[in-house]
Amino acid sequence: MSRPGRWRCATTAFGLAAAVALAACGPETGGGKPSTGGGAAAASGGVLRLVGKSDVDHLATTSAYYTTTAMLMRAFTRQLINYPLDSDFDRQIVLAPDLATAVPSLANGGISADGKTYTFHLRSGVRWNTQPPRAVVAGDEVRGIQLLCNPVSPVGAPGYYETTITGMQEFCDAFAKTPGTVADIQRFIATHPIRGVRAPDDTTVVFTLRQPASDFLNIVAMPFASPVPIEYLAYLPDGPDFRAHTISDGPYRITRYVPNREIELDRNPVWTAALDPLRKAYVDSIQIIEGVSSESGQQQLQAGTADMSWDQQPPTADRAQLLAAKDPDLILGPPGDHDANDIFMPINFLSPSGDGALRKLAVRQALEYAVDRAAVAQIQGGAAIARPSRQAVVSAASGYVEEYDPYPSPGDHGDPAKAKALLAQAGYPNGITLKLLYRTGGLDPDIAQTIQASLLRAGVTVQLVPATGADFFAKYLQNPDVAKRGVWDLALPAWVPDWFGNNGRSFLQALYDGRTYGPNSADYGDYNSAAVNQLVDRALGAATPAAAEPFWRAAAAQVMQDAAVVPVTQSKIVIYHSARLNGCVFSVISFNCDMTMVWLAGASSPGGAP
Repeated sequence: MSRPGRWRCATTAFGLAAAVALAACGPETGGGKPSTGGGAAAASGGVLRLVGKSDVDHLATTSAYYTTTAMLMRAFTRQLINYPLDSDFDRQIVLAPDLATAVPSLANGGISADGKTYTFHLRSGVRWNTQPPRAVVAGDEVRGIQLLCNPVSPVGAPGYYETTITGMQEFCDAFAKTPGTVADIQRFIATHPIRGVRAPDDTTVVFTLRQPASDFLNIVAMPFASPVPIEYLAYLPDGPDFRAHTISDGPYRITRYVPNREIELDRNPVWTAALDPLRKAYVDSIQIIEGVSSESGQQQLQAGTADMSWDQQPPTADRAQLLAAKDPDLILGPPGDHDANDIFMPINFLSPSGDGALRKLAVRQALEYAVDRAAVAQIQGGAAIARPSRQAVVSAASGYVEEYDPYPSPGDHGDPAKAKALLAQAGYPNGITLKLLYRTGGLDPDIAQTIQASLLRAGVTVQLVPATGADFFAKYLQNPDVAKRGVWDLALPAWVPDWFGNNGRSFLQALYDGRTYGPNSADYGDYNSAAVNQLVDRALGAATPAAAEPFWRAAAAQVMQDAAVVPVTQSKIVIYHSARLNGCVFSVISFNCDMTMVWLAGASSPGGAP
């Protein structure tokens, strides 16, 4: 890790906080039950049932960027390299081979001496479940990288690849101008290679970088960079026809997909356990039921009629009891001193509301002072789960500065008087009205109402704009036309790092590099600072993580000086599973159990899938 979080187990506390602190210090908070019956072997078989509120954002690996979707991707897609599931957090964040035979390094010759060429060798025998089945080849990986920039449903973090791979920026700029039809996309892919991505043979992929990048392997491990079968070129990326014809090289295949209602997966008959070092695939099938409230979902998990939560954490009302009882089926993750979940309010710089009020620094600074962060942390479960966030990055991210607090308020409850004074200074002595976009699942409605109340104290009237989890990103936040129309002014997304360790790119470039703005971008409100962009470039060009850190810190500080985002809280992820579920270890990919590694009590036979 670049830096541990500041969360500690409290030695003295009262009420809910005490219950949380006691439970958080217990042995199960980072992993859960590894097996049944004091060490009984894992067993295969059965139907794994998940319940939740919302649908995936995308089914195409090239554009999927929702944490829940990453959990699904683990089951039916594979990457060149990936993260192993391990109860030891420090081991879990070390990359391991997946489709590749080894993780490239200087020692094994996979990384060139100048740090600009990465060579991957693919395992022999891995197949797509096409008709007939065929091998996953290096050309599929090249195609996957090409499709990141398709004009219909492009990648959500384009800067990861455009600023790293030789020729990627020029390729993407040209692809963005291509008409979004199947024929035009096929033609472009066939006639426009990327200079820095090639397949000299069916089992070798070579990347050439613009400059050394110490986090390039983390970028390759993203689901974005998955191989893509040639059959996908017959459909618009992530369109309805595509979603009805997904292809698998993982242990499961999607057999039923009903948007916003249900996803079913069965075993992939051409997957071979011996060729997959990261997935065991114990259960026979997976059923995901959507449209279920967090309250109903929690009841089903405790009753044993469901096994895992799909996209929700336990309701606030249930957390105190579960934590006080040290329920072994409750998990707080990541374990130890690491926080992950970053709740923040991006600001829509394009909104016409209040005659462009949000383009005025004083208005944005007023919002910084207005929010009652402590109240939101309490909703999430108290001090051992959540704490106020005051910076553009969380404590487990590159760029974090201990004790930095540019907009302080007593007890983190906000400073309404200061906020009102800033609004008056900006020309709004009678306040303003803004729209707050939020998701309808989990704790988000309670958090939205709490923020609404705290902003009202400061003279900001908030109109709440509800959205499903799937629509929240795809329909609203990642749609520039919606932003320009002022459908939302503020929003309540949660961000988790795409990886841990040297991860400034996964926060500061993804969220605040204005050059990445466009469809599917995570720079939701079109914040674009030349100073931040330059600092990001200098950090990315640094030879080592240590050399990059001062630039990440300066970039994070500049984001806050510009009041481009309102940090709210940073927290652990709280997950709950049924008593019959075993092998649930907190995953740094899905921030949940890994569906491919859990097993069910009473399953039919010992061992994993064939």
